[in-house]
Amino acid sequence: LGGDFALIKGVAKRVLELDDAAVAARGERVLDAAFLAEHCAGFDAFAADLRAESWPDLAAAAGVPYQDIDTLARTYAQGKAVIATWGMGLTQHRDSVAAIQMLSNLMMMRGNIGRLGAGLCPVRGHSNVQGDRTMGIEDKPAQAFLDRLRDVYGFEPPREHGLDAVDTIKAMLDGRVKVFFGLGGNFAMATPDTPRTFEALRNCDLTVQISTKLNRSHLVHGRDALILPTLGRTEIDRQKTGPQGVTVEDSMCMVHLSYGINPPASTQLRSETDIVAGIADATLGGGKVDWLGHVGDYASIRDEIAKVFDAFHDFNARVARPGGFHLTPASRERRWLTPSGKAQFIVNALEKDTPIARARALHGDQLMVLMTARSHDQYNTTIYALDDRYRGVYGQRRVLLINLEDMARLGFADGERVDIFTVWHDGIERRADGFRLVEYDIPRGCLGAYFPETNPLIPLDSVADVSNTPTSKSVPVLLRRAAA
Repeated sequence: LGGDFALIKGVAKRVLELDDAAVAARGERVLDAAFLAEHCAGFDAFAADLRAESWPDLAAAAGVPYQDIDTLARTYAQGKAVIATWGMGLTQHRDSVAAIQMLSNLMMMRGNIGRLGAGLCPVRGHSNVQGDRTMGIEDKPAQAFLDRLRDVYGFEPPREHGLDAVDTIKAMLDGRVKVFFGLGGNFAMATPDTPRTFEALRNCDLTVQISTKLNRSHLVHGRDALILPTLGRTEIDRQKTGPQGVTVEDSMCMVHLSYGINPPASTQLRSETDIVAGIADATLGGGKVDWLGHVGDYASIRDEIAKVFDAFHDFNARVARPGGFHLTPASRERRWLTPSGKAQFIVNALEKDTPIARARALHGDQLMVLMTARSHDQYNTTIYALDDRYRGVYGQRRVLLINLEDMARLGFADGERVDIFTVWHDGIERRADGFRLVEYDIPRGCLGAYFPETNPLIPLDSVADVSNTPTSKSVPVLLRRAAA
């Protein structure tokens, strides 16, 4: 766990060495020299950094022998068109941004961006994750987006950056944020450091949840609390102009319409659009935006989107076609939206002074690294059953997957119960008790457990550099035998 950056950098280093050997033998290049020359910037500095990197350091940090790195590099070098995909396993570590940058570097080395059948493919999850960013809904909106809002609607948008999930919790804890408004989701259970998240929510003057189903976040609330029931996407959303469809964007950048097919659970339910537009009309009025008019016809909202985003021109006509339409990333056409106008190689050093390394220096081989994961019968924080067919676990979730050799080395037996304690620097005790040990084919020194049961173990300030993403896949922990 946490060896991704070192592994990918090792593959890149080996690909460079294979190219050096090909050049020396006057053979076919391994690098795509034409792509590098025409489309890239910074390759020379990147190559120099790779050549200076130590193989023993890379292999040790990756947890993968040199021979396996060599095999992987040769496999990659033989590929004519390669797609690199990744999910949260790559993103929830301290060096996750550097790891993804290194993966991009590796793909650029052989011209595998903007080539048919090749490219970078983050598995970004459900349509809210994908669509929010496309619509500019983030804590650090681009200045060009804010300028466009200003020009279209005739007001000056706030220019200060907002707060991501982790910083929101901190701001609620210290009183800077007093109102929490949740549009769906289960914030209390999806976030790290569960007891501190609970404390943060309870520190608010007001918490508001727009929800299709009750969840734990409705029970962990501020001094005043509202639950606003709403239609689900599977329910028919009938407004003045008839049933309404919302547009969603999948992880392949396809935008299409989604209509509910089930009768609403109640005739009193309002749609999310209706609720949000009603709040906007009550607070801002309808002078600049006809909020209530948009409720009656969602196509009018898509017309507004088209005014702000050029990529959504003729939005309603294009989305009405079977399958919708594709939002083409610039890099697919080898257009580089960077200051240099080129695809930029980024140099990142292999960091050795990490929280995991510091914890291991204190606790030696007693220190284990935990990752959280979801089970088979689970969607986000919603658990449908206690079975996990992916991993052969049935009828229970409070389990800890562990390598057989680690279990014996630590003096435990399969099926025994343990308590888990986080090793962190802030003096706060973080623990999760009563987990059953399950022998599993997982690398030595590593543990696996389910989300959200082990969220209390993730320190609030244990986050990825740059992105501030909680490091849910690399938590330093110790195990103790549970009390009877």
